[in-house]
Amino acid sequence: MEDSQIIELYWQKNPDAIAESSRKYGAYCLRISQNILHSNEDAEECLNDTWLHAWNAMPPQRPARLRMFFSKIIRNLSLNRFHALNAQKRGGAELHLVLDELAEFDHRTLEIMRQPLEDRRVTITRASGTVSYPCSFMLVGAMNPCPCGYYGHPKRQCTCTDRQVRQYLNRISGPLLDRFDLHIEVEPVSFDSLSARAKAESSAAIRERVQAAREWQNQRFSGTGIFCNAAIPAGMLQDFCPMDDGAVTLLRAVFDKLGLSARAYDRILKVARTIADLDGSDIIRKQHIASAAQFRSLDRKYWGTGG
Repeated sequence: MEDSQIIELYWQKNPDAIAESSRKYGAYCLRISQNILHSNEDAEECLNDTWLHAWNAMPPQRPARLRMFFSKIIRNLSLNRFHALNAQKRGGAELHLVLDELAEFDHRTLEIMRQPLEDRRVTITRASGTVSYPCSFMLVGAMNPCPCGYYGHPKRQCTCTDRQVRQYLNRISGPLLDRFDLHIEVEPVSFDSLSARAKAESSAAIRERVQAAREWQNQRFSGTGIFCNAAIPAGMLQDFCPMDDGAVTLLRAVFDKLGLSARAYDRILKVARTIADLDGSDIIRKQHIASAAQFRSLDRKYWGTGG
């Protein structure tokens, strides 16, 4: 069957379109996937996904050459699976990226991270095509509030001008800052704190609470493909983040007072969900929202925006 006839079957949503595609291009596409994955089972799954992608793409698309159209789809699917499998072999799909002196990094380099932080994928576009890779990572950034490091210090005087402070802080854009779940200001440790005899909560006790919270999340997200609170899609927040009336009232007040963006709203809710898990609560309560909102104060204090 000619390509134009197969395409018409797709446009008519005729199931024969997939059968004819498989008959004409199935073996060719399967070889592409096998050469990447070196696994017949994984390659066959990618092949089935290829027909599904084509079914969803036509209409509106009308490819000039189906051979090239199918090969591009299955190559991207196979590469995505290849990198996902390699990430699992390394011990998990999420990596930790720690950037000290965040403001000293090139501005363009930092801005590039906005997409993978939001979508957990990296998309590379070249003249020959587009490839999308899974990119799930935890970003930790640390920086001083100004070039000398003493802006806002309770005891030391900052030697920077207002313009220098503003230029330094502006190296981190609002949209990038908005994608951090937690903003924490680390203040100088006082002598009294260092010399205090009171015992803090042990690391072992904290570890037990964290493990219990993660187990709650594993049970909550069983069968959903979601692995933690931070990965809850915006459309499912209402399902997984139920709040009592006090929490709703406080979150509304925080949203209006700080002028939060939709992204900041989502992040506060996810952080509150985690705080509630650590507290052993199925429902997000007022105190959980209050704690989560405290982690959104730095952008307003230093950058003059609420997110």
